[in-house]
Amino acid sequence: MEVLKALAAMDGSATLTALSNELGESPAKMHRYLASLVASGMVAQDASAGRYVLGPETINIGLTAMRRLDLVSEAEQVMRTLAQTLRISCCLGILGNVGPVIVRWEEPPSQPVTVNVRIGSVLPVLWSSTGRAFAAFTQSQTLDDIVQRELKEASPGQRKALPNLKAVEAMLDQIRAQGCASVEGVLLPGINAISVPVFDVTRRLAGVLTALGVSASFDSNPEAELGTLLKRSAAELSARLGYRP
Repeated sequence: MEVLKALAAMDGSATLTALSNELGESPAKMHRYLASLVASGMVAQDASAGRYVLGPETINIGLTAMRRLDLVSEAEQVMRTLAQTLRISCCLGILGNVGPVIVRWEEPPSQPVTVNVRIGSVLPVLWSSTGRAFAAFTQSQTLDDIVQRELKEASPGQRKALPNLKAVEAMLDQIRAQGCASVEGVLLPGINAISVPVFDVTRRLAGVLTALGVSASFDSNPEAELGTLLKRSAAELSARLGYRP
């Protein structure tokens, strides 16, 4: 199993010598392991290149595991843990054909945040941390069109914060650098939020995990404890979906 994991970590193709060095085993012992793996179909040998590659049985196992992955069910325990231990509300958003949509909501056992946003709600792109995270970490014509419309329909206060596309791009660059998006009372007065991206096995954005709370007790600084914990939780969730940086 260690040989298979090492081979996968080396992009699925490696020489006998490289695998031996990676695992700290002798070439003779590594050859015996590889011979067994080749016989089982877990590994194949590319004789022309002198390399070992992941075999068809390994691919079948990987595809089966991918078919069983479900973002919402995988996120359920992560969100419940965050809500209970940190006493914050959490939501999970995916990108629908009309914009970011909330598909999961989790509240702490006490002091839930009372907001008029629930499962099925469509969030704005520019004025919610969830929407900003989507805009920063994925490319979508749907998002581009929504951004153009929201800029056109922006209130005077919103237009002051984001007057044009150049300002939007600067904001998204900052979000990418921080690894998350945060807002303070932008969408809902008195409510702060932090949103972090969740990626899947194809390295595409699968969804956005958001934590929100009352401004007086919710630190939306991305580098503060909550932001760090949320980014770590999103990274763990991405790993469950097969994402490898």
